[in-house]
Amino acid sequence: MKRSVLIALALMIALVAIPSFAGPVPSKTAANQSLESRAADLALVRDVAANEQVAQVLAAHGFTQEQVNQRLAQLSPQDLHQLAQNLDQLQAAGLTKQEWIYIGIGALAALILIVALS
Repeated sequence: MKRSVLIALALMIALVAIPSFAGPVPSKTAANQSLESRAADLALVRDVAANEQVAQVLAAHGFTQEQVNQRLAQLSPQDLHQLAQNLDQLQAAGLTKQEWIYIGIGALAALILIVALS
């Protein structure tokens, strides 16, 4: 019995110690972005920054619309394109409703286990 436990433990340690390798993935767009593409990306990002809710949060953090536009204009073409492409993935801080539901289910399951094991 002890031997099988030691073998299982050794196998788990060996599997954890195996390094995993990721393939190379480019994180930015090509450097040859056209001026029209940059202008379109800049307009898209500025539209989102001008949104009433976004503007209120930026103003609460001390940023005027002019400061935001200046900082957006300073972004590299690659960073601006990446931001414009990923705007739909940005979300407000905090947990989503679904995440709160999962936390509640987990807490309820833990409570049931504690009561059942007592």
